[in-house]
Order: sequence, then C-alpha cells, then structure tokens
Amino acid sequence: MKDLPDDSFHVFDTTLRDGAQREGINLTVADKLTIARHLDDFGVGFIEGGWPGANPRDTEFFARAREEIDFAHAQLVAFGATRKAGVSAEDDPQVRALLESGAPVITLVAKSHDRHVELALRTTLEENLAMVRETVAYLRSQGRRVFLDCEHFFDGYRANPGYAKQVVSAAHEAGADVVILCDTNGGMLPGQIDAVVRTVLADTGARLGIHAQDDTGCAVANTLAAVDAGATHVQCTANGYGERVGNANLFPVVAALELKYGRRVLPDGALAEMTRISHAIAEVVNLTPSTHQPYVGVSAFAHKAGLHASAIKVDPDLYQHIDPERVGNTMRMLVSDMAGRASIELKGKELGIDLGGDRALVGRIVERVKERELAGYTYEAADASFELLLRQEVEGRARRYFRVESWRAIVEDRPDGTHANEATVKLWAKGERIVATAEGNGPVNALDRALRVALERIYPQLATMELVDYKVRILEGKHGTESTTRVLVSTADGRGEWSTVGVGENVIAASWQALDDAYAYGLLRAGVDPRE
Repeated sequence: MKDLPDDSFHVFDTTLRDGAQREGINLTVADKLTIARHLDDFGVGFIEGGWPGANPRDTEFFARAREEIDFAHAQLVAFGATRKAGVSAEDDPQVRALLESGAPVITLVAKSHDRHVELALRTTLEENLAMVRETVAYLRSQGRRVFLDCEHFFDGYRANPGYAKQVVSAAHEAGADVVILCDTNGGMLPGQIDAVVRTVLADTGARLGIHAQDDTGCAVANTLAAVDAGATHVQCTANGYGERVGNANLFPVVAALELKYGRRVLPDGALAEMTRISHAIAEVVNLTPSTHQPYVGVSAFAHKAGLHASAIKVDPDLYQHIDPERVGNTMRMLVSDMAGRASIELKGKELGIDLGGDRALVGRIVERVKERELAGYTYEAADASFELLLRQEVEGRARRYFRVESWRAIVEDRPDGTHANEATVKLWAKGERIVATAEGNGPVNALDRALRVALERIYPQLATMELVDYKVRILEGKHGTESTTRVLVSTADGRGEWSTVGVGENVIAASWQALDDAYAYGLLRAGVDPRE
C-alpha cells in the first residue's frame, strides 16, 4: 500500500457490489479487476469488491485481486452478513468465507428495522443485536477492520428509533470502526437525513457513514447532508450505478467535497482524472456515458445561448460554477440558431480558426447558421459539418476533395422476400472521372461502399475511416404528408471521432450529404490538401 488516504474521512466505492446490481450490468471477473484498477487510480480509500462465498465470481475476484493488483491508494473490502441466528460466528460458513477472501476490511450488513428482523430474519430483536455484536467482535479478533451497514436504517428509525440506535451502539461497542446508516429504499430527503444523523451521532457516539439510494433523485444531496451533520464516511458508486434508479454518484460527491467543502479526499492531481475515469468505467460496463452528468458529462460545460456566450467571452466564470479543467472536462460552445457573435467567435477559437474580430464575417456566419438551422440542419452534435461551413466562409471556397456528378441507390425487392441494395456514384477527383458501383446491407451502406471504392485509390487515408453511428430523425411535415429528414453520421479513424449532418427530402439524400461531409472532414483531419 503506497499512499493510504487520511483516515479521518472515507470515500468508499461499492460499484463492484451494489453498482453491479443495476439492470443491464453483468460484470465478468476481468471487468471487475479493470474497474478496481480505475478506482484505485482515482484514489478512493475503499473498494468493495463483492460478497465472497455468495457466488463463485466474487470469490474468484478476491483471489485474483490479491495476486494481480498492487493497490496504490485503496483497501479492498469484502461484503457479507452477520452470523445466522442460532449459529456462532466462528462456525458460520459465510463469515469464514469473508476471512478467506483475504480482504483487510469487511463490511457487514445487519438489520436495523425491527419489522425486518422479525419478518425477514424470523428472529428476536435481542438475537439480532447479539448477531451484530458477536460477528463484529469475532472479525476484529481475527485482525480485520469492520464496517457495519445498517440496512433500512432510516425507515427503521422512523418506526422504532430506540431499536435502530441500539443496533448502531451494538456494532460500535463491539469494535466496528464505522456504522453506516443506509437509506436502502431511497425515500429520504436531505432535511430528514440531516436531523437523523445528528441525533444518532449525539446519542451513540459512533463514527457514522452514509449509504444513499437515489429513488427520490436526492442521493448526492442526502450524502452531503449527512456529511454536514457529522458523517465521515460516504458510500457511492461510479456514475451512480445501482439497482432501481441507482446510488449516490461517486463523482459529484467527491467533486463537491474537494471543490465546495475544501476537503481533500483524493491524492494530489486525481480530481483532474475524474472525467476520464468516469468514461473509462462506462466503457467497461458497456453503458453510454450520460452526456448531462454533473462535472463529467460532455454537456456539463456546454453553452448554447448567445447571451451565455457573450458573458463567457468576457469571463468563463460568469456561467460556469468551476473551471472544467479541474475535473478533466472541457468547455464547449454549441452552435445553433440561438447563437450570437460571441458563440461563433468562441467556437472558432475552440476549433483553431481565428476569425480575427471581423464583424462582417462573423455576422455572415451567424446568419448562415440560422438559415441552415431553419432548413433543418443542427450543428450542436455535428462539429465537423460546422467546421467545414466555417472554413468555407473564412477561406471563401468550399473545402472539397471531389466533385459529384451524380449518384443513385437502388433497392430491389426479390420474390423470395430478400432485398438487394446497390449504389452507383459518378464523381471527379484530382481531374479524373470515376464511376463506381457497390452493394451493401442497405442503400446508405451501399452508397458508403461505392464512395470508398471510388476514392480509396486516390485518397488511401479513407481506409482508416469507418462509420460508427447513424441516426435519422424525421422533422415536421412541410407539404401535406411530405417531411424533411435529418441524418447524423459519426465517423472514426482510430485517433478520434467526428459527426456530420445532412438534410433532405428523403433519408438517402440526407445520408449522402452527411457522408460527403464525413469524408471531406476526415481528409482535412488527415492533413490532405484538396488542391494537390
């Protein structure tokens, strides 16, 4: 262990255990090891790896983590339950599995709601207290640090505050380092959390933590309310993953503690890695990162309205609560029909294009953007198309690498119910007329392939590019049943990704425009001069 955090405050991550209960997440052992490394890189103090003995995957994870991960910042935590009613702690196989995991820290879950004790455990309230005391004491005698999760604590406190506090005291007196008050059903509000934590802290003298579910959308606020009330241990999950609607999100909690409370809870420099870590974990669990997640979402510091842009041009802090670079994010200017001069100038600067304070040029670009958006184009999610438009206005000519003579796409409906898709393109590139035909699994795919067949010999850089996403939206009707179609295409070249937009009276025409822009921008990225 190279850099243990200050023990006065704990950041405890339970992504691998509680977060893995989210619908749609199914982690392999390899996934869990990868996420554990990311969390350790981020600098959390504790990583709850799962429930050894409850399933083979978690048992294997602890065995491999001991051998394969040299934790620099975090301590690995095993999760399990107190001994069963009527069984001694040393004879309980599940308690033994916790010790065999080799984890230096163990989190026990215990019932703190009297009705759950009687109806779920089917034992007496006194036996439940004995289960807590004896299991904590036994694990401490075996050299383990012990935390105790009081399940359904806030609901139990509402029903029987005296008994809920008895569970806390039993764990504390038996040697539990921290007793965590769990809002298991996620139904509490910040004011309620604050009042209960203050009372329990005063009445028991135990060190308290907080575990909040997000069913009211208040998990982060509830966690911070508990901290305000005296809790010094916060349990969270990366990106708020968890069962139902999720848990308290690790990243806004940590950012608030560091940036708003001035409390150092991460190693030096780790906060600037937050956006990268958030997105890396999202990739492992195979969920698209939330674009509007606080601090780390790609839209967290995105500005669209011209009024905002005008102020940001003077001072970015006027419309941003922090400098995005502090959490590894960046400010983005969105170009839309709401854009003003400041938006265009800032976006140009972001793209590396100096508009030189040319008011006439900027005004012309603003008007063209508004005109194009009125026709159905959108540049918020199509930076590549906007950059091509911007360069055309600045340079006085379209940056094109080929000139299209014509294209066509044919869909053939065959008697056996199958379809054939074929496309032909006729174009000019570097003074040469090229005709190319290709088949595809749809008319747009056929056009894409035909375009590649035509151009890859002349522009070999296209071989590295591939279409990675394709979205179609039907805009409002213009004439009777006729509609306008907008297509967004995302393309990648192994070094990055860019998006382009096309609009037309049908999906094929709109797709062609987006593909045309996609390859033009890709060649621009590759440093190809269209005049050569």
